[in-house]
Amino acid sequence: MKIEDIKVCVMRVGGTNCDAETQRAFQELGVQAETLQVSELIKRHNLLDYDVLVFPGGFSFGDYVRSGVIFARHLSANLGKEIEMFVAEGRPILGICNGFQIMVEYGLLPGFEGISAYPEATLTTNEPAGFKCKWVYLKQENRGKCAFTSAVPKGKTIRLPIAHGEGRWLFPKEKEEALLKRLIDEDMLVFRYCTKEREPADGKYPANPNGSFFDIAGICNREGNIFGLMPHPERAMYWWQQPDWTSHPSNLQYGDGKLIFQSIINKLTKKC
Repeated sequence: MKIEDIKVCVMRVGGTNCDAETQRAFQELGVQAETLQVSELIKRHNLLDYDVLVFPGGFSFGDYVRSGVIFARHLSANLGKEIEMFVAEGRPILGICNGFQIMVEYGLLPGFEGISAYPEATLTTNEPAGFKCKWVYLKQENRGKCAFTSAVPKGKTIRLPIAHGEGRWLFPKEKEEALLKRLIDEDMLVFRYCTKEREPADGKYPANPNGSFFDIAGICNREGNIFGLMPHPERAMYWWQQPDWTSHPSNLQYGDGKLIFQSIINKLTKKC
């Protein structure tokens, strides 16, 4: 597939944010990308016209009940068949922050046995509690399965910003060790929070900003085409978006966020 032929759909509803920035990030790299209200997709039934689907960040439907659940149920009821076909064909899906929460509530992630009827995990209230908006360090833990990290070598540390109040990844307590083992064994673990020195956060604040189990910040499904992460790569696309941008070389054009978008483009154009 040629870069200019790739079509990306960024979904939005009331409360969504960073959709324009996400669209811009893809367009910057030469692909077609547009932001569409879900009501338009429901009316047109044209989801399968796109090669990549993105659930951006924000507070969809005001995050009532819990983050992402209303959007997830709305999609299941109105676009369930199209999303099922999208997944069955192995097309890439990216969920950022609220988008990650939506995919977990929908049953797209972790996806141990495909799309699950009920959530297999949760992204719940931060510990310590409160909305966290800061830059964090992430260590790439994937061994090659995730389509969205092919441009990020295993073990590499990148820096992205977070902005969430419910980002703490948890498995059911009675299953957490068994499910974590599956996550690692099946190469579904992608990003973990770490220190600037690349040391494990070990659940300690502030390196782990929300209390996530095993410092989990991002995972993919078994096939590697569905990826969710709490930090925002679209807010770290350009060098001048970084908090210490004035100390970077003037010839530096992009930030670490570009690596996420470039990875999936490389995958679709077979450059990886």
